Amino acid sequence: MVDRGASALSLPDDWPAHPDPILALNRMGSFDWDLDSGLFHMDVRAHEIFDLRPDEYDDDPASLAVRVPPNEAIRLDELVSQAIKDGSENYGAYFRMRLRDGTLRWTHTQGYIRRDGTGRPRRIVGIVRDATDELSDLAAREEAAGLDDARREQTNVVQLTTAALAHARTVQDVIDVLKDTQGLTHLGATSLVMGLVEAGRIRLVAEGPEGSFVPGTLVTRIDEPYPMSEVVRTLTPRFIESADEFAAGYPVLWPHITDLRITSAAYLPLIVQARPIGAMGLLYSNREGFTQEERNILVALGSSIAQSLQRAMFYEQEKDIAQGLQQAMLPRTIPSVPGADVAVRYRAATIGGTQGRDIGGDWYDLIPLPGGTPFGGGRVGAVIGDVQGHDTHAAAVMGQLRIVLKAYAAEGHTPATVMARASVFLHELDTDRFATCLYAEADLSTGVVQLVRAGHIDPLLRAADGTCRRVHVPGGLPLGLSAEFGSLEYPVGTIELDPGHTLLLCTDGLVEQPGTDLDDGMRGLAALVAAGPDDVRRLADQLIDVAEERGGDDDVALLLLRRRGLDTPQTGGRLQQHVAPGDPEALTAARHMIRAAVRAWGARDRADDVELVADELITNALMHTEGAAIVTLRVLSGGGDRRLRVEVEDSSSALPRRREAGENGVSGRGLLLVDLLADVWGVEARGGGKCVWCEFAVRERD
Repeated sequence: MVDRGASALSLPDDWPAHPDPILALNRMGSFDWDLDSGLFHMDVRAHEIFDLRPDEYDDDPASLAVRVPPNEAIRLDELVSQAIKDGSENYGAYFRMRLRDGTLRWTHTQGYIRRDGTGRPRRIVGIVRDATDELSDLAAREEAAGLDDARREQTNVVQLTTAALAHARTVQDVIDVLKDTQGLTHLGATSLVMGLVEAGRIRLVAEGPEGSFVPGTLVTRIDEPYPMSEVVRTLTPRFIESADEFAAGYPVLWPHITDLRITSAAYLPLIVQARPIGAMGLLYSNREGFTQEERNILVALGSSIAQSLQRAMFYEQEKDIAQGLQQAMLPRTIPSVPGADVAVRYRAATIGGTQGRDIGGDWYDLIPLPGGTPFGGGRVGAVIGDVQGHDTHAAAVMGQLRIVLKAYAAEGHTPATVMARASVFLHELDTDRFATCLYAEADLSTGVVQLVRAGHIDPLLRAADGTCRRVHVPGGLPLGLSAEFGSLEYPVGTIELDPGHTLLLCTDGLVEQPGTDLDDGMRGLAALVAAGPDDVRRLADQLIDVAEERGGDDDVALLLLRRRGLDTPQTGGRLQQHVAPGDPEALTAARHMIRAAVRAWGARDRADDVELVADELITNALMHTEGAAIVTLRVLSGGGDRRLRVEVEDSSSALPRRREAGENGVSGRGLLLVDLLADVWGVEARGGGKCVWCEFAVRERD
């Protein structure tokens, strides 16, 4: 049998030769546990630690049960057994013991397991010591570390909230940031209430959790007995540290919010430049009281929130002014146009990530023009344009340019002249902005549309069958630039707008998309128009909805002009002849064409009148201008009548005028003759020249 005496085992290598004095100096006691005999020897200091007199302990470990609570004894036994089982050389543990007076004290033990040559555990020697101070220091350090962690978390929330507030543009943006999951709720607040000072009252803009609104508090006076009113009056934060304090301090408000189970609250004045602009309340349901550091953090955060709110309020005020200015610059109403259905729309830009205003220089206009017929078809000018920039200056320039362009068009100038004069006006204006523009002058009685483009995108034309195509219009430089570079020539394009056809004018905000070029955007828009409804108002709404879904940083202006197909005069035939000056054969051919067409179209009873008036108009064009004349003959029907229309175009912009011929005069009777024989006549601008036209009512064909 192996000798079980102590001499068969050795103490740890670092075990001192005379440990008692050293252990005593370190306020430690020692023990020696013989695992074979079960005896647990302790020195004097160990007895003191266990609060046992020598006569109260007989070296039996079971005697320690009076000091070691059962749950702690079980935990220690399991720890030692596991150390012996897995071959460990030592173990250590903190445990609680119950002293003679019944109080609990933390104690630490560390044991060394000594084994014989076969690895069998024979003896455990170790130490015990009072760990009260140690664990008190550790608890204090852990508490301090916890406070540091909480402080860092609060500081982090403040930093994140402040960074997020830097991007808030509106008051609602500020509220959304504070209510976000990364916002003030991380500071422990259950909900947020906020009010803004307006005209000596506080208007509630954030009312806390759903269903918590207190009737009568949407707008309150500053002198009312509410916590937000108090902090606005005193400019001092109000920290309510318990439910009882809340109930006692605000008896009018408390009965309405008892269901929220509020345990504390912090109300902060929102102050900018020593002036209160509002107040904010943080409501808590799981804490009481505020440390001084927490108060300081909340006050600092309130200052940051106040600055963000002030910026947001200034932004909203400027936005309201800017949008009001822009709306004032756009037409308040669109005039009714005989023979056409018109729809206009405007969508403001949405500029994300900047402090820019949601305003631009896009505009539209519809201008009634002189020269319409009494049979239902009118002449109208349609304008779409875009002044460079997104600010109030762009809107102001747009307003001036719109009015000037409308005045030039209403005076009867040709489309090219209208555009050139508008460019000169913009160049002479005290601004560095330029503008793109598209002007369409439509005669709805004939369907002739003249188009002039100044750096703008092309229009689209939708046919009655729904197909849609891009109309390529020759163009000049943008308004302002053409005058600056002395290039005021604007070529005029002409298209036919048949009944049921729709002309679409828009700004590039409806076309341009990130990652696509202009041609792709125009094709995409044409596809949308082709697939859209026939009604111009519904089609306009649909296109604006698409622009709204896309968002973007550009505003959109849109104008749709659809020529009616039922009550608008329709073309029943069209002939045209070019008559050059000094070419008698061309003049004869034109006369023959008119005579044959009038008889073929069943207007034989008006043939002499038509031939005579047409011959007079052609002769005047050749005599008083240096260029050729273009003669066009049309049959118009609709509105319960049928008419024959004669048009003579020339290259002169000089308007014809009536003169008295006198008794012996051989000229001056031309317009008198036209006025006498034609049912209606007029003059309209055409490109660089003019068109004199007249109409004759004829009977319907059998």
